[in-house]
Amino acid sequence: MSGHAHLTPAQIRAKLNHPIIDGDGHWVEYDPVFSEQMRKVGGDKAADGFLAAMAVTRDSLLLSVEERRRRRVSMPGFWTRQTGNTYDRATAMMPHLLYERLDEIGSDFAIIYPTAGLRLPRIKDDETRRAVIRAYNIVSAGYFKDLGDRMTPATIIPMHHPEEAIEELEFVTKQLGSKVGMFGSAMPRQTDSIPKGHPDTDRLAVWYEVFGIDSIYDYDPVWEKCREVGIAPTFHSAGSNQALRNSPTNFTYNHIGHFADAGHAAAKGIFLGGVTRRFPELRFAFLEGGVGWGAQLFGDLMEHWERRNIKALDNMRPDKLDRKLLAELVEKYGYEQHAAALKERDGWPDPELHMTGGIDDLDDFGACKITRKQDWIDLYATPYYFGCEADDRMNATAFLKLNPFGAQLNAIYSSDIGHFDVIDMREPLPEAYELVEDGVLTDDNFRDFVFTNSVRLWGTQNPRFFEGTRVAKEAAAVLQAAQQPVLQDAAK
Repeated sequence: MSGHAHLTPAQIRAKLNHPIIDGDGHWVEYDPVFSEQMRKVGGDKAADGFLAAMAVTRDSLLLSVEERRRRRVSMPGFWTRQTGNTYDRATAMMPHLLYERLDEIGSDFAIIYPTAGLRLPRIKDDETRRAVIRAYNIVSAGYFKDLGDRMTPATIIPMHHPEEAIEELEFVTKQLGSKVGMFGSAMPRQTDSIPKGHPDTDRLAVWYEVFGIDSIYDYDPVWEKCREVGIAPTFHSAGSNQALRNSPTNFTYNHIGHFADAGHAAAKGIFLGGVTRRFPELRFAFLEGGVGWGAQLFGDLMEHWERRNIKALDNMRPDKLDRKLLAELVEKYGYEQHAAALKERDGWPDPELHMTGGIDDLDDFGACKITRKQDWIDLYATPYYFGCEADDRMNATAFLKLNPFGAQLNAIYSSDIGHFDVIDMREPLPEAYELVEDGVLTDDNFRDFVFTNSVRLWGTQNPRFFEGTRVAKEAAAVLQAAQQPVLQDAAK
């Protein structure tokens, strides 16, 4: 980031009095082997469906530029796996090697997300998708079963239908002992008014599901199940290949900002849909897009509320217009044509603006039930967590007093190891620490970033999350301290 010489992970850890939790590392499944293991537990439908989903990039790269332009197929990532650094490539493929290298990388505990998790939830056929994801979660759990003191894998939770998500949540928590769920958002759904059947029409004529508002299903039972089984919904969704990120020639154009875009949509929908109001105990994380968009959204929501809450909106009611006064002012300061046009409309300058589009509740924030400043902290700043890659200088926005009410946002350290943007797995921690070296973050900020916030995200949802892990004692102290204000309030 700043270009100054890095400390090593060991040197940084020697300066700290707290552990480091990696909130979003990755492993890279070796498809030929992984698919055959899936075949054993889920049959041909699971294995072949997995391979078909993972071949999407290859299929797009086989198209000519002209064909991608004609069909508006976006340029996918190419050369996205480490080759110059073979040791890291092997580490990404083999969880036991990653486990062995955690001290070298600088992490005491790591949440490991699947690479395949971005594609499998988008399988269109219901039966195939369910078979693939169930088999994936079983095989993945096997890879990590002896590594739980320092790593835990995220299972894939499909969200096409509420009952599908609930069924998988039940299975992974009770049968596999899973503690982390990777949820998809910004999921394409077919537009009802457009005939289906052509692959390009079906791909492009879509709208995107964000679960909080405008959903075709009621997802509250899913959030209730998350609360019941102790899973914090963590969204890891792609926003590339869509709308303004659909270049047929330039992967970087499609890639920049796409995770943030998907997180922005989901966070906005969940907030405006009143989900954080109805489920105050839930914590939601939006991964790999940073926190800069989260700070901007916080301000944008508040500014819109100030102008569009139901009381403020009352001042914009068309029937409040003093047509007589308006006519007099137009006569005095306007043009002859203005006065004539106004008279033709019975004094209404914009008769069509009386319409409200047929909605019953004019309050866009009605589901939030906001009545006081503290509601903004309770409904946004407290339940939302933001996965931040190490070299993103906008991570500092989580800790700046420029956020509404001076609120600190919950940024969590996310190494993204295993993917192309980490050239050396030993670099993310030093890159994150640069903000401390540059005087942008304090030591306390850094502790929150790389440790406390991750504990509160997963441990608030599941108080036993860190039991038996390398960080159990320190995590318990954080959770106990967080409970003190709650207990004090309850005693009043």
